[in-house]
Amino acid sequence: MDCTSTRMTYRQTNYFTTIVLDYLDQPQKLEPFFSYPPTIEGIKKAVEGRKKFTTDRGLLVRELQNQYTALASQEAVAKNIVSLLSDNSFTITTAHQPNIFTGPLYFLYKILHTIKLAEQLTLALPGNKFVPVYYMGSEDADLDELGNTWLEGQKLKWETKQTGAVGRMQVDGELLKLVSIIDGQLSPEPFGKEIAALIKQSYKAGDTIQTATFRLVHALFGKYGLIVLIPDNAALKRAMIDVFKDDLLHQKPSMIVEETSRQLEAVYKVQANPREINLFYLKENKRERIEVRDGKYEVLNSTISFSEEELLSELNNHPERFSPNVILRGLFQESILPNIAFIGGGGELAYWLQLKGLFNHYKVPYPVLLLRNSFLVVENKWQEKLNKLNFTVQDFFLPEQELLNKLVARVTKNNVKLNGALEEVEQLYESFKKQAAAIDKTLVPHVDALKSRSLQSLQELEKKMLRAEKRKFAAQQRQIHAIKEKLFPGNSLQERIDNFSYFYAKWGTEFIDRLYENSLWLEAEFVVLIEK
Repeated sequence: MDCTSTRMTYRQTNYFTTIVLDYLDQPQKLEPFFSYPPTIEGIKKAVEGRKKFTTDRGLLVRELQNQYTALASQEAVAKNIVSLLSDNSFTITTAHQPNIFTGPLYFLYKILHTIKLAEQLTLALPGNKFVPVYYMGSEDADLDELGNTWLEGQKLKWETKQTGAVGRMQVDGELLKLVSIIDGQLSPEPFGKEIAALIKQSYKAGDTIQTATFRLVHALFGKYGLIVLIPDNAALKRAMIDVFKDDLLHQKPSMIVEETSRQLEAVYKVQANPREINLFYLKENKRERIEVRDGKYEVLNSTISFSEEELLSELNNHPERFSPNVILRGLFQESILPNIAFIGGGGELAYWLQLKGLFNHYKVPYPVLLLRNSFLVVENKWQEKLNKLNFTVQDFFLPEQELLNKLVARVTKNNVKLNGALEEVEQLYESFKKQAAAIDKTLVPHVDALKSRSLQSLQELEKKMLRAEKRKFAAQQRQIHAIKEKLFPGNSLQERIDNFSYFYAKWGTEFIDRLYENSLWLEAEFVVLIEK
């Protein structure tokens, strides 16, 4: 894959929220909600802070080694796992649910950003080692979100009747039907059979979704030393029993996060709302909220309930049956990993900014927050269409109608603007105003009203002239729409919709290699990759 790259600021894209853009600019008003800035100096301070916190590295390494016994060994991964026993080895982490077939493109971008940052920090801060980690959110039960993906404009939806945590669901006949569809669509491409085979090897009948995702991610990124951590693990959750108990019995986390959220909500819309209890009960095909009712701890949508004594016994004997929600997930992650930085999307960063008080209370180091890398991948055939219309890729971040207006204004031989005429009308009414005021000052408001109505009518005429002229450019309008829909499907960023498999089928592992080469680490800019 031969390509060129250009960069844009995130503000230029018009696709990111105010809180994220403000965080990148580091305004004073957000400083109470994070510990360290996303800079090399911030990283250095985070390292020093992390050295003062004890992490059970032995437990972490044992559980990771157990987890990897089922996979073919990758030397880079094995070395990175063992390195975590050292006090000068730290993790750089991103997290994501196990969407089927990895879901949207940004899944890859998050992981590659994590790998690049770990590599660059190891070079920039000698004496320390930084290890990339993908933390799998396999306990998420939102099948509507995780059970579909898009391939060449077609939505592939997993029609399964399974319930509970998606990571614990099994690959069934309905999912294998989607694997066959992917195989059929991608096989004609140069590397279509290769990626289809990799997906088939990863998604085997009867295996869990978290196992399938683990295999696929390891196959794609193991050579880079990426560690996949599946936190749906009794031993790791046992380390969080005291926090889980505090949440169940005293609802302390919700009180803390509510206070931080109130402060943040004075300026921004908050991303996550804490519940009284921020743990789900996770067993077999259930992942349901726990609520206190009349002194009993009830598992919603079930007949399960516990007294306080029974609940504590269940927690001590089966910590794996308690699943943290978005409020406690980050605290769990940072408690079990010697982590320095967390890489997430805009929504993730927004809710992490609500959690600073929670980390302070439990005395867990708060990581450096970094906005994940973003890419727009433009195939050569679409770049050629852009060139014919005399547009740049950057132009296409504008709304479709604005693009057409620009094209018409540039190409048409007719003058569809009344700019000069409107100025003359304004001057004419100003002279009318002076003339009327000389006779009777009470006539001035009447002249102003006439002027306003006249200008409004002329502006409406200008719009009608433009609409009439645009009808002459129906062919160009169709071309603009086709390009826009390809590069920004559903008026969203490409990375939030399209699956990686199409691009892999076209370019093979070079697609991932080019993404890796062009991944930034601390620069925080939007990257456009254009195929030559």
